[in-house]
Amino acid sequence: MHRDPFDHPSSAADSGRDGEPLSAAFAAPAVSRTPAADEAPPDIASRAGFRVALRWGIEHAITRGARRITWVGPDFAAWPLDDAALLDALAGWLRRPDRQLVLLASTFDDMPRRHPRFVAWRRPWAHVVHGWQAPEDLGGELPTLLHDDGALLVKLIDPVHWRGRATLDARAARLARDEVDAVLQRSERSFAANPLGL
Repeated sequence: MHRDPFDHPSSAADSGRDGEPLSAAFAAPAVSRTPAADEAPPDIASRAGFRVALRWGIEHAITRGARRITWVGPDFAAWPLDDAALLDALAGWLRRPDRQLVLLASTFDDMPRRHPRFVAWRRPWAHVVHGWQAPEDLGGELPTLLHDDGALLVKLIDPVHWRGRATLDARAARLARDEVDAVLQRSERSFAANPLGL
C-alpha cells in the first residue's frame, strides 16, 4: 500500500492570525519575518504560513534557476493568484529561456471569477504556462503543493487547519514529482488562454 511520505502533522504551533497578504511578502525587504530564498524553509501552520511558504518556494525556485515550477491543487481557490507582486516575480522568471509553469487541477472553471488578474496575466504567457485537468477519478484526490525540478517541495497536508510542510528534501521532492507526473500523463490540457476563442 502506498503511503504519502508527507502526511504527518506540522510541529509548528498555529499563530492564530492570518498575517500579512502575499503582496506584502513580495514587497521590497525591510525588517520582515518572511524567510529569504536562501533561508531555512518556513513552517506552515496557518493560512498566512502557507502564503509565506509559497513566496519562499517561488523565490527559491527562481533564485536556483529552476526551469520548471509545478502547482497542483483542486481548483487553486485559496491561492493568492491575483497578487501583482507574485505575478511580476513569475513574469521575470518566465522571460528567461526554457522556463515553464505547469498547473494541474481538478477544474479551472472558477478561475476567471476567482482570479481575473491571473487569467489576464497568463494570456501572453500561455505558451509557457500550461493548464492540465486531472481525470475525474483522480481529481478528488489531488494534493495542494508546489514543486520545482530540484529539491523544493511546499505541500499543504491539512487544508482545513492549514498545516503543511516546506522542504528542500531531494527525495521527498522526487517522490512528489513522480506522483504528479503519473497524474499528468492521464490528464488533458485545459484552462484555455482565450475562452470561447476571444
